[in-house]
Amino acid sequence: MSKPDWIQAGVPTLDRPFGLQLWPIFEKAYESAVGYKPQDFRFVPGETPISTIKSCTAILVSYYIIIFGGRELMRNREPFKLNFLFKVHNFYLTAISAILLGLFLEQIIPTVVRHGVFFAVCDHAGGWTDKMVILYYLNYLTKFLELIDTCFLFLKKKPLTFLHTYHHGATALLCYTQLIGHTSVSWVVITLNLMVHVVMYWYYFQSARGIRIWWKKYITMMQIIQFVLDLGFVYFASWTYFTSTYWPHLPNMGQCAGEEFAAIAGICIITSYLFLFILFYLATYKKPVPKGRRRATSALVEMKDEKVPTVGEARRRLSQSVHPSANGQATGVSTPNSRATRSRKA
Repeated sequence: MSKPDWIQAGVPTLDRPFGLQLWPIFEKAYESAVGYKPQDFRFVPGETPISTIKSCTAILVSYYIIIFGGRELMRNREPFKLNFLFKVHNFYLTAISAILLGLFLEQIIPTVVRHGVFFAVCDHAGGWTDKMVILYYLNYLTKFLELIDTCFLFLKKKPLTFLHTYHHGATALLCYTQLIGHTSVSWVVITLNLMVHVVMYWYYFQSARGIRIWWKKYITMMQIIQFVLDLGFVYFASWTYFTSTYWPHLPNMGQCAGEEFAAIAGICIITSYLFLFILFYLATYKKPVPKGRRRATSALVEMKDEKVPTVGEARRRLSQSVHPSANGQATGVSTPNSRATRSRKA
């Protein structure tokens, strides 16, 4: 039996970098669901769902009312468990992110290899093709799906931090501005974000299953690196656009596709992400080492420079470095001289 024509697989090539070509499968599924091919989609403000600033803002305002109002409603109530739903939520976000990432890479890799990075980020024929537009729009819709993250937080009575609540709302707004601003550089920001989300949501899924994962802090490091790379491309695209348009005497690479308000929105929002995530990383993973731990570390270093002591001697020295009074005169070893002291403390 011959395989269907929408299954195209073989040795990986430039146009089929994963061996299995993803677009025909996506096209078949999309057409079955909505009745037309995905490349025939057009983003039309006022006609496409959530395509106006009014509709986007209405959803985000509702989001903030729900999460902060919900937090107040839960203040004197027991937290919900919701573990099964939380696992389902994180699993489907992992899957959606991975599928979109694969589709984006399949489209952009041949373009970058054949025409170069500048063409891919600054030319509509490179980064704003019909196939890319439907992927941009689907990625935009996932930003509203991700708002459910915060609903789990207040229902489980977890803290609603500024970083979390701001980041979710601002990301949906960022994707909207880039859609209506037709910025070809969008694919860089989105593909990097999808890479991080595949790892992040998989982490949350495994964590909800009770699996302890040691590399949590590296997710934050990945996010910071992502924003640095994002800003490198966004600053470059914005610089070459504004200089070629208004100050052509300055060094530039020529025109770059996209609207000015979208460039400014991208610079402001992503720059704020970088600073906020750096502050979060420093506050979470770079806390000062407690004094007792520093003493213990210092004692271990000093012992390395001396002759190797016996196990008992090493324990005694380390105990004295952490608890200077633990030499039999306070609460450490039981000696006749220490009993009265312990009684008074008790």
